[in-house]
Amino acid sequence: MAVITGLIRVMERAARKAGGRLRRDFGEVEHLQVSRKGPADFVSKADMRAERTLYDELLSARPDWGFVLEEAGTIEGDPTKPRWIIDPLDGTSNFLHGIPHFAISIAAQEPKLDGSGWGDVVAGVIYQPITDETFWAEKSSGAWLHDARLRVSARRNLSEALIATGIPFQGAGDPAEWTKIYSAIGPQVAGIRRFGAASLDLAWLAAGRFDGFWESGLSDWDTAAGCLLVREAGGFVSDYRGRSQPIHAREVLAANDALHSKLHKLLAASLKS
Repeated sequence: MAVITGLIRVMERAARKAGGRLRRDFGEVEHLQVSRKGPADFVSKADMRAERTLYDELLSARPDWGFVLEEAGTIEGDPTKPRWIIDPLDGTSNFLHGIPHFAISIAAQEPKLDGSGWGDVVAGVIYQPITDETFWAEKSSGAWLHDARLRVSARRNLSEALIATGIPFQGAGDPAEWTKIYSAIGPQVAGIRRFGAASLDLAWLAAGRFDGFWESGLSDWDTAAGCLLVREAGGFVSDYRGRSQPIHAREVLAANDALHSKLHKLLAASLKS
């Protein structure tokens, strides 16, 4: 039975409030005013409103915590207290094209005890507003979908595995690197999927819907909550060299223990060629 702490309740309440507004905006997506902030990277009024809602809700609940926000950047808090890492709308391009696959991602990260920087992510919530699914995890307390315990897939064979990824697009990612990895992994697995929201890819991996995931060129707010979810669901998360860190963004490889090892061997070999 899930024991939902006060911290998770604060995070879920904020996500649901912002998510309700995103649902309303999604219903009128054609009326949104959109501005470009970079190649193939759009930010909408909905995105900014969601971020402001999350900021206001979380600041009210934990006024001395800092923030790492996709749009507003880093806002310092008490350096001895945790900070929030937030993506108010992961899957913005999906949202703006009327594709109902996007999420809000919130993570809480603790400072290192020696004051030298930031350490473990201790809580994460990924909320999918359209399906009303709340994926959440706390360090050492497991990963959950509402009150149902999550476990990564038990599949051991690549030939049965469905793998998620992010494909480089205009101005983002390394197409040559991705092509090498795909050429090594694609022929060995049951399928490759690219749905356009890394946080949900990781949440679905934790839920056993996907069997593995790789992507590079992400940001902390894309993966902070998702990395915790996968680990708390019994999975492994590393960079392309197999090293483990609290948050992986530039390089992410995730799966259960058996598939992670097999995927890593294929991936590492492909990048040596």
